[in-house]
Amino acid sequence: MNIQKVAAWSRTVAAASCLLLTALFAETPAVAAPAAAAPAVATPAAAAAVDKYLNGLGSWSADFEQTIDDGHGNVLRSAAGRLYLQKPGKFRWDYSQPSEQLVLADGKQIWFYDKDLAQANVRDMDSSLASTPASLLSGVSSVSTQFNVTALPPSAGLQWFQLVPKHADTDFQLVRIGFDKGELRSMFLADKLNQITQLTFSNSKRNLSLAPDLFSFTPPPGVDVIGRDGK
Repeated sequence: MNIQKVAAWSRTVAAASCLLLTALFAETPAVAAPAAAAPAVATPAAAAAVDKYLNGLGSWSADFEQTIDDGHGNVLRSAAGRLYLQKPGKFRWDYSQPSEQLVLADGKQIWFYDKDLAQANVRDMDSSLASTPASLLSGVSSVSTQFNVTALPPSAGLQWFQLVPKHADTDFQLVRIGFDKGELRSMFLADKLNQITQLTFSNSKRNLSLAPDLFSFTPPPGVDVIGRDGK
């Protein structure tokens, strides 16, 4: 997988990786998507419920499993690893499967690194990341200002919320997040190409002490860096 594909795939999650259409859920037998409310109406109460969780989240870590399919249940890519978040604006996705990759935001820049390819891509974190799940969890923006939020019926033992970006200048259409007793367990996301990303979280820990150097990255010697010094 070349660095462009690595960056594009990882950006789906970290730079907001996301957002999925209600219609696509119905067309995807491979995943148990939550049923949509009819009609789905955004409410202040739903936004407040999500904000309550996020406002109490200073840091977070979890194991994750990630799949991306074509919207018809055909899995295009799958991966797994460990995620770390630290407010404000820092996150780290350590991919261990199928290969070692890293997506890291230090609050100012976001890095995409592929160990096997010895390549890294760096870009500034900008407003295009604001309306994304990763930025919400890491404290870059608030739910009520960036998303229209709808409470959905419980499904698969989880309480679901749907978030639709208020601004059109994002790469994503919508995201659904599922909570189990107040803990984030699942995210379903759809991008503008109608590809669906599913993230499942386990072994999560909240408000733990994380070392500052966990959110810094220095390219190892010999790594080709794209996006620096005009490259």
